[in-house]
Amino acid sequence: MMEFSLDLTEEQRDLRDWVHGFAKEVVRPAAAEWDAREETPWPVIQEAAKVGLYGFEFIANCWADPTGLSLPIANEELFWGDAGIGLGIFGTTLAVAAIYGSGTPDQMVEWVPQCFGTVDEPAVAAFCTTEPEAGSDVGSMRTRAVYDEASDEWVLNGQKAYATNGGIAAVHVVTASVDPSLGSRGQAAFVVPPGTPGLVATKKLKKLGLRASHTADIFLDDVRLPGSCLLGGKEALDERLARARSGQRASSQAAMRTFELSRPTVGAQALGIARAAYEYALDYAKQRVQFGRPIIENQAIAFALADMKMEIDAARLLVWRASWMGRNNRPFSAGEGSMSKLKAGEVAVAVTEKAVQVLGGAGFLREHPVERWYRDAKIYTIFEGTSEIQRLVISRAISGMQIR
Repeated sequence: MMEFSLDLTEEQRDLRDWVHGFAKEVVRPAAAEWDAREETPWPVIQEAAKVGLYGFEFIANCWADPTGLSLPIANEELFWGDAGIGLGIFGTTLAVAAIYGSGTPDQMVEWVPQCFGTVDEPAVAAFCTTEPEAGSDVGSMRTRAVYDEASDEWVLNGQKAYATNGGIAAVHVVTASVDPSLGSRGQAAFVVPPGTPGLVATKKLKKLGLRASHTADIFLDDVRLPGSCLLGGKEALDERLARARSGQRASSQAAMRTFELSRPTVGAQALGIARAAYEYALDYAKQRVQFGRPIIENQAIAFALADMKMEIDAARLLVWRASWMGRNNRPFSAGEGSMSKLKAGEVAVAVTEKAVQVLGGAGFLREHPVERWYRDAKIYTIFEGTSEIQRLVISRAISGMQIR
């Protein structure tokens, strides 16, 4: 019988060291510039594509890891370099997860490569589900998809908010309501191919953090899509809607399946930010002298750093557990995916705030990156399910009751 071990395999260690090297040598030196410019870091994305860090093959190789740890390991290291650039590189994977979670094999083969483009001309993809009045409340989605049987086309109308890569993406994956009377069970996901008429975006939204990552609102005005753009196909959708109408239990809807796959990975991103801030604060505390000694010799500082390290390691264990469970089709019976994202997100906010405090006045200056990490961390208690929604998921899972 194989004994229990938390040791990484040689392949996982090599992956960690390789991505860390890219983050250290390429991402970190560019981080402050692209944060200030608030523009998509296309040169860095292209460099990632050249070395094999950006593309379907890389994601497929990570997913092939039977432990499920390769993807969170890679995300933690890249986001240790910079979260804005990291999301510029890995933001596409959310759309890929949607295609993987709901699409047919033929749809995966057709659309996933287009999400990434080529080494010479890299592209990005966008997953569009949040709406102005349907964020956490996905059942209130107003974007409609109506089937035109005569032409075998779907017609989409509506608005999406806060879409990562929205408007600059080659491929947009859009969730829409097919039968509003069924709430979230009446929704489906669609691929909007490059250059499709009727899809327009606002200018890039100005954000507190993750400024190198493009975010925009999307408007869909009579967007006509071939029937083949419905992820999973119409026959599967009709069967699912029939089960919902008859009151039978159905699997989770399109947006939730995507988030279930991605939450541990998002937690790993938050860990990368937290670890960067902790390491920087630790080094600073060893060097900063006050009252004739390094400030780390003061219990207040040393204990704060001890707590930061402990919380990061605890969050990582939750992320790794959920990643392993998701990869091996173990049900999140106690909301383990939500636990991982909730804990990691809140740890990132707390650790980066403490890092600023450890640096004191210096932490408030852009001369030191902790202020940027502090700004970047906050979104991890908000997007892909707020901390409140994660607690709702967990409480429902452990109680078996419809907590509201």
